[in-house]
Amino acid sequence: MLLAFCSPVRAAQPFSPACAAPKAGRNSGGRRRGPDNNPRIVPDLTLGYCSDMAALYYSRIDDSPVGPLLLAGNREGLHVLSFGAGSRPRVIDRAWVADTTGVLDGVREELDEYFAGRLKAFTTPVVFEGTPFQHQVWTELRSIPYGETISYMELAHRIRNPKAVRAVGLANGANPIAIIVPCHRVIGANGSLVGFGGGIPTKRALLELERGQRTLL
Repeated sequence: MLLAFCSPVRAAQPFSPACAAPKAGRNSGGRRRGPDNNPRIVPDLTLGYCSDMAALYYSRIDDSPVGPLLLAGNREGLHVLSFGAGSRPRVIDRAWVADTTGVLDGVREELDEYFAGRLKAFTTPVVFEGTPFQHQVWTELRSIPYGETISYMELAHRIRNPKAVRAVGLANGANPIAIIVPCHRVIGANGSLVGFGGGIPTKRALLELERGQRTLL
């Protein structure tokens, strides 16, 4: 059974204090929105990843420094931030509605600041859809500081379940909110960049950005 959990970062409030409607064809950060026929992020004609996620607004960033991104959320918080490329691209649920009123503008602005190297802590509230164990893992991921990494074993110890390394890895891989819930900061015990839905090159780029070794914008 899927349960909904809200992150304690900010309780049930809009992504930004003022959700102004964006200018036609662009977000408030000046990045052009892509066409609806983006071949790498396509509407799902059957069932979505989480079939009970109704009344969500979605938006796409086709030209992010790490490739296409799909966002979905409402005024309670962000439910989905998915890479359009890689091994686990997310599809658009048929129940979602295109965001034409700026509900997702706040998170788009924060992503621009993050990619520019100016933002180290997101304030966008998130809403988790998953099991209690997944929620525990995803919540712990948010405590990993910017620019730092931990192993899957360390993550299991942090949730006080040291024998659940494999389950922790699976929960980490199922994280529905990339970047903001930083599953890219979890690496192999030997320091290798193992397993990442957005692809290893993207994981490396995000870690190098956070270590000050490169810029993305």
